[in-house]
Amino acid sequence: MQGKRVLITGGNSGIGKIAAMELAKLGAEVVLACRDSDKTHAALREISAHGKVENLPVNLASLASVRNLATTFLERYDRLDVLINNAGTFPAKLTLTEDGFETQFGVNHLAHFLLTNLLLDCLKASAPSRVITVTSKLHKNGAIDFDSFRGEQKYNSQKAYGQSKLANVLFAVEIARQLEGTGVTSNLLHPGGVRTDIMREMPWLVRSIVNLFFIDAETGARTSVMLASDPSLETTNGKYFDQGKPDDYAEVAQDSLLRQRLWQESEAMTRTA
Repeated sequence: MQGKRVLITGGNSGIGKIAAMELAKLGAEVVLACRDSDKTHAALREISAHGKVENLPVNLASLASVRNLATTFLERYDRLDVLINNAGTFPAKLTLTEDGFETQFGVNHLAHFLLTNLLLDCLKASAPSRVITVTSKLHKNGAIDFDSFRGEQKYNSQKAYGQSKLANVLFAVEIARQLEGTGVTSNLLHPGGVRTDIMREMPWLVRSIVNLFFIDAETGARTSVMLASDPSLETTNGKYFDQGKPDDYAEVAQDSLLRQRLWQESEAMTRTA
């Protein structure tokens, strides 16, 4: 990864921080996209022991903040080799983003949809380059309810999470199709069930039980690092990996009409918000 630049959302904790650290060790220049917080400052100190890193502050629950992030990045840098759409949230109760979207859909999907599209010309100019999207195996239980994006339906946190992770897959597969022949690839991954801060709002008992079976962040980050750095995957496009191994994503993601409808609605929502 010498001479490569990586932008990663949510790189101040969990698998994002470990992936950032491992890529820095491999020689990459790492740019985090996280809130300006004590946790981020601590992560920067930890990662900087292994290589070059900085943070561009962003609030992924604000599309205006995502636009500012993209503008700042493009003003500061002339190339982007790897974009890792890593950040995620899983609130137990219904909350809305600054723009009025259900938070899991807004943060997990819309923010990354907008960020990727804003940086697409830079990625193309830097080709060969890679877009990596962290989803979850739970996308296979998800369904897209186009009437729920603003919290209109009765809230179920697991249902909302499954929807947002399926949206990640539909987006990653669709943009992979659009990027064919550009030198930019789009792949996605399930890191495994990982003990991270995403479960922080769950009841203590639930978190305790889950942590007995989940893997550590070091293990969970391996697939992100592999997809970002493995030379043999330079031309791999539109594929899904489960804990380092190629796997099949949900069959519904093969529905081109569904992918295109979600794309068009996401485009409209991010344009007007």
